[in-house]
Amino acid sequence: MSRSRVLVVGLVVAALLLVGLAIGCGGDSSNGDAYKAAMATDVGKLGDKSFNDGVWAGLEQAQSELGVTSSYLVSEQQTDYVPNLTRLVQDGNQVVFAVGFLMSDAIQEVAAQYPDTMFAGIDIDLFDASFNPIDVPNIREVLFAEQEAGYLAGLVAGHMTLDASLSDRLNDDKVVGIVAGMKIPPVDRYIAGFVAAVKAVDPEIVVLLTYTDTFDDPNVGKEAAVPMYDGGADIVFQVAGKTGLGVFEAAKDAGRFAIGVDVDQSAALPEVILTSAEKKLGQATFLTVQEAKESGALPGGNVVYDLKNGGVGISSFHEHDSIVPQAVKDAVAKAQEDIIAGTLVVPATVDDTLVN
Repeated sequence: MSRSRVLVVGLVVAALLLVGLAIGCGGDSSNGDAYKAAMATDVGKLGDKSFNDGVWAGLEQAQSELGVTSSYLVSEQQTDYVPNLTRLVQDGNQVVFAVGFLMSDAIQEVAAQYPDTMFAGIDIDLFDASFNPIDVPNIREVLFAEQEAGYLAGLVAGHMTLDASLSDRLNDDKVVGIVAGMKIPPVDRYIAGFVAAVKAVDPEIVVLLTYTDTFDDPNVGKEAAVPMYDGGADIVFQVAGKTGLGVFEAAKDAGRFAIGVDVDQSAALPEVILTSAEKKLGQATFLTVQEAKESGALPGGNVVYDLKNGGVGISSFHEHDSIVPQAVKDAVAKAQEDIIAGTLVVPATVDDTLVN
């Protein structure tokens, strides 16, 4: 073989290897007959220890238990959404996940171009130009009752902030905080439930709220949380994805508590994370892939995961279990029962008069 031909072959092989490295594969993509499912992350990317990681865990479970070949593409910026979703379709994935509310327009654009591919939008609730709810035949809208998980977390925060004797991480001020990412419906549902519960415990508790307008900058999260702790907050709820990791660092520096979001975030900084308001992202993702694979179809429309079907909740208190009074645990259990029974309806929109 001539030298020039060897060089060309080598360049082609290198290019193919680079293409392969761009996709994070969780299975053996050499098996062309394997059922394939994939996700395009939002700008928070994998490693957020929250939203994207939760969905990827569900795809890994599908790989392990269902023999699915799982992969992902990372979105560095919002302009990556359409190209990434398109590439995942062209790669032969039977079901493609768009992760996050901000991908609503992108998933509709790509789904219209590829009507034979099944799409799942995590936290994506579709509306037309007049804001009327719509269903797209090949898009499954996977939604969560975040307000219910937020309410349970708010009960914990409200009760704990009233009793400084429980821990040296608590003070005598009746102040809690919320560091939020962008002002979008899933974030505001968490906040609405949290604030409603705090005020149900004691209307005089002050709730501080800051939107950071980003899900991908821990430094901004820390900058938002520091003045809250300095202003008397002893517990801050982070609803900001990767940005919220900075809240945990601020809590550590201040010697205070934080509450995690989306998944059990205790492992990030166990000494400061009191609990986490969870939506079972992994379970919802796994069940979606399982339905698509076993039935060969994924009907459009939305599926809401809530307390009743086990789709949301709060994590255990882990190493802080001993300082959480039984009365607080009982209050959480009672609220959960009432929400499931329908005797307690948690607000899903933020009452601006209740936050500072």
